[in-house]
Amino acid sequence: MVVAEDPKVAALAASRSLNPHPEKVTDEVFLASPFCDPRDVVQVKYEMVRRVRVDKIPVARAARAFGYCRQAFYEIAAALDAGGPAALAPGKPGPKGPTKLTVPVMAAIDDWLTIDTSLTSKDLAGRVLEEFGFTVHPRSIERALSRRREAETPAAEEPITRGSPGR
Repeated sequence: MVVAEDPKVAALAASRSLNPHPEKVTDEVFLASPFCDPRDVVQVKYEMVRRVRVDKIPVARAARAFGYCRQAFYEIAAALDAGGPAALAPGKPGPKGPTKLTVPVMAAIDDWLTIDTSLTSKDLAGRVLEEFGFTVHPRSIERALSRRREAETPAAEEPITRGSPGR
């Protein structure tokens, strides 16, 4: 027997907003509302902060009732204050920037290429190993240089059209 997946669960999972522990949400007011869904982590976080700020319940009690600790409450409240409800959605997983081809390494690569334009990515990888003490794949250097060239090239301007498209 094949069970169809709940479309809301699929949407929450796709947006990384699926609460991994909805069973930890025990707040009676939250659970009594047909609008509130403990599977939606953004809604859970928002309502936790709202319960403290509007309904004036203690932070420790609210945090516990929504499945968080006090420290997490303060972090969530600060994120909400800084970026609104969108800041409550979990960020993209994985590295947030380069780990090897950092700004100083890319600056050195640029300097080497300025001095000798005939250097290959394999040559540059060897120089990175000599200068910085770690290996980097030549293809990674090629991709980093390509991304930099794309960022420096201004996009062609779109022509201005009059009227509605499709007329």
